[in-house]
Amino acid sequence: MSEPAAEIRAPITEADVLAWLEETARAVRAHEIPPDDLIRVLGELRRASAACADASDWVLLAAREEGASLRQIAPVFGKGYVRAPAARLEKLHRQALDSEQWLEILRHRAAGV
Repeated sequence: MSEPAAEIRAPITEADVLAWLEETARAVRAHEIPPDDLIRVLGELRRASAACADASDWVLLAAREEGASLRQIAPVFGKGYVRAPAARLEKLHRQALDSEQWLEILRHRAAGV
């Protein structure tokens, strides 16, 4: 008997971000958040956005390694065409051969190497 597959979920969702944005917008309109705090959060969000893009690339590589087809992956790119994920994979493969190598690149980046 095989073990059930591990459940995986994203660490943050679109709904999480929208809820945070609504709450923050109300606070900004009420002048409860100073501009310096907004600038600090802007920097954090830009770094988080880059981290999400890196994580997305890792999941793309891992999905292909686990047997997912480009046709299965294509809809999450916003179009039904396989060109978008195929182009992304081609670009990634210029840097890393597989998801483990991509993760190692990300570790080096995080360490400032």
